[in-house]
Amino acid sequence: MKKIVALGGSTSRQSINKKWAGHVAGLIPNSKAHILDLNDYNLPLYSIDHEQNKGIPVDAHRLLEQIQSADGLVISLAEHNGCYTAAFKNAYDWMSRINKEVWNQVPMFLMATSPGGRGGATVLDIASKGFPFLGGNIIATFSLPRFYDVYSESGIQDMALQETFEEAFSMFQKAI
Repeated sequence: MKKIVALGGSTSRQSINKKWAGHVAGLIPNSKAHILDLNDYNLPLYSIDHEQNKGIPVDAHRLLEQIQSADGLVISLAEHNGCYTAAFKNAYDWMSRINKEVWNQVPMFLMATSPGGRGGATVLDIASKGFPFLGGNIIATFSLPRFYDVYSESGIQDMALQETFEEAFSMFQKAI
């Protein structure tokens, strides 16, 4: 049984990115989805002073261990002002201090969603360009715009978006 780690890049208790990542991870046959919540990791704001005085937090090690032990990663990023959320970027920064190969070349389905029409496309573009420098093995990407209008528990209700998703999902599924 494959271990699929799903992560929504937000600390919102109602995170649509966490919900979306968990849904997608659950679609993979012969696997067990491990849905991570950034709220479960106590990570102070990264600074070199904190690292030198107190070391790297245990929770940064715990989070990195979950990510690097996966057979596949399903990550959906929330977009705040065109970039990562502060919480995601902070976790990413802490993990990179432990191992520059944060993503460990684990096959990744990188996504973003939002209530708006661009679906987190800006943060998805930033991550797509940056993650490979830190061990990101991005197999496919997908942006889901208008989350509340097109998503339901049964999946994507917009047929064109569903078709695009299925193509990306199929590439990811083959890689794991």
